[in-house]
Amino acid sequence: MHTKQLGVLSRLAVLATSASASTILFSGGTVIAFNRESNLLEVIRNGSVLVEDDRITSIYEGSVPPSSVSIPTDVEEVDITNKILTPGFIDTHRHGWQTAYKTLGSNTSLVDYFNRFGEFATAAEYPYGKDEVYYSQLAGLYEALNAGVTTTLDHAHHTFSDETSEAGLEASIDSGARVFWAYAFHVLANYSLEEQFANYRDIASRASYDGSPTTLGVAYDSFGPNPNITVINTLLDLIRESNASVLTTHSVQGPFGITNSPEDFQALSLFDKLPPTTPVVFSHASFLSPVGAQLLRTHKHTISITPESEMHYGHTHPTSHLIQDFASLGVDTHFTFSTDILTQTRLWLQSVRRLLYSQVLDRWQVPVNNPMSANQAFLLATRNGGLSLRREDLGVIAPGAKADLVIWDGASPGMLGWRDPVAAVILHANVGDVEGVLVDGKWKKKDRRIVDEKYDEVRERFLEMRGGCRTG
Repeated sequence: MHTKQLGVLSRLAVLATSASASTILFSGGTVIAFNRESNLLEVIRNGSVLVEDDRITSIYEGSVPPSSVSIPTDVEEVDITNKILTPGFIDTHRHGWQTAYKTLGSNTSLVDYFNRFGEFATAAEYPYGKDEVYYSQLAGLYEALNAGVTTTLDHAHHTFSDETSEAGLEASIDSGARVFWAYAFHVLANYSLEEQFANYRDIASRASYDGSPTTLGVAYDSFGPNPNITVINTLLDLIRESNASVLTTHSVQGPFGITNSPEDFQALSLFDKLPPTTPVVFSHASFLSPVGAQLLRTHKHTISITPESEMHYGHTHPTSHLIQDFASLGVDTHFTFSTDILTQTRLWLQSVRRLLYSQVLDRWQVPVNNPMSANQAFLLATRNGGLSLRREDLGVIAPGAKADLVIWDGASPGMLGWRDPVAAVILHANVGDVEGVLVDGKWKKKDRRIVDEKYDEVRERFLEMRGGCRTG
């Protein structure tokens, strides 16, 4: 079956599902909810969560609903006894199309990555056609959903042609994941910026993502140090015309010189020119300055910390712990290492602890207090991601929030005996403990299996396609 046929079938399935209301009641388990009044996590033991269509409508303790809550007779009841219910994880920096390169970048540096696997190396050799991009993107999103990642900000630099651009978007829609698909504009030899602008406008006008959790955004990496003002003004027009859901850019300063910094945005007056509804996510922000951090806080934009990526490639994150109030977590190039936000969260928590402990030890003193909590790490992986995207209805279990949920097996060998559910997930769980995943109130993983009738076919097509891709 060809890419287009798969996409049509998927859209018909979405329409059929959305035509009838769906209600799910989770009960009997431990719920990690969010209290909007205190802005703190709230653990509800023997909790119940009612989902109607794509939203959480009620949360209460016990199995008997309060008088104000009406449970429909056709509700799907899910017993979550001995399980933990959390919001889905949010990944605010990813290049989803690169799945087919898996394990080939295991010993790369950032320079090596650019030369072998990056957008310009791939575009120059042009080994990826529309089918390669489609199946690579789709397989990667299934991998993320399997790991409890329900929302992804995709810096989509598979935009080598109209066909490859649209294939990645189509795969994002077909996955059923919540994808902020940010079309990457870049200078390529065989696909001009003018062609990219026209393709973006065409995609925005057709809006094939309407009715799905996928939205359209913009990615661009030449805001500094020598910006092309004409190109940037065109991008601003595109962002306004399409009501882009996000603008994202790679910012790796220091000796790397890939600035795209908050200071660059300030010099171009971009914080004032951008629509107030469009958030900016600065990916990595390695070597962020105090001035840059203050600009982020003033204009309420954020960075995406990708712990494993920044350790693996060598651009590091020497100051990122100082801006965690305006930060979230991302994966980056999942073909090279872990695809799940759980691993990123654990790595980040322990690396920050080590760094702050070391500062005390370097003064020949003994640290008394733990400098970062499991709750803080959990919020970075969930609610902070939603806030980075200016979506307070993402990354939380609260009335009115989107029903993007993860069910964890609290009785697995690694989880058995837990008391603190947040610590259980952040410090003891693994991807194998993810029993179920919902996006927009629809099952994407159930009983530890991806819920998609075409998943086996996608897997086979991906493996066939991968055999023809460049191997490094």
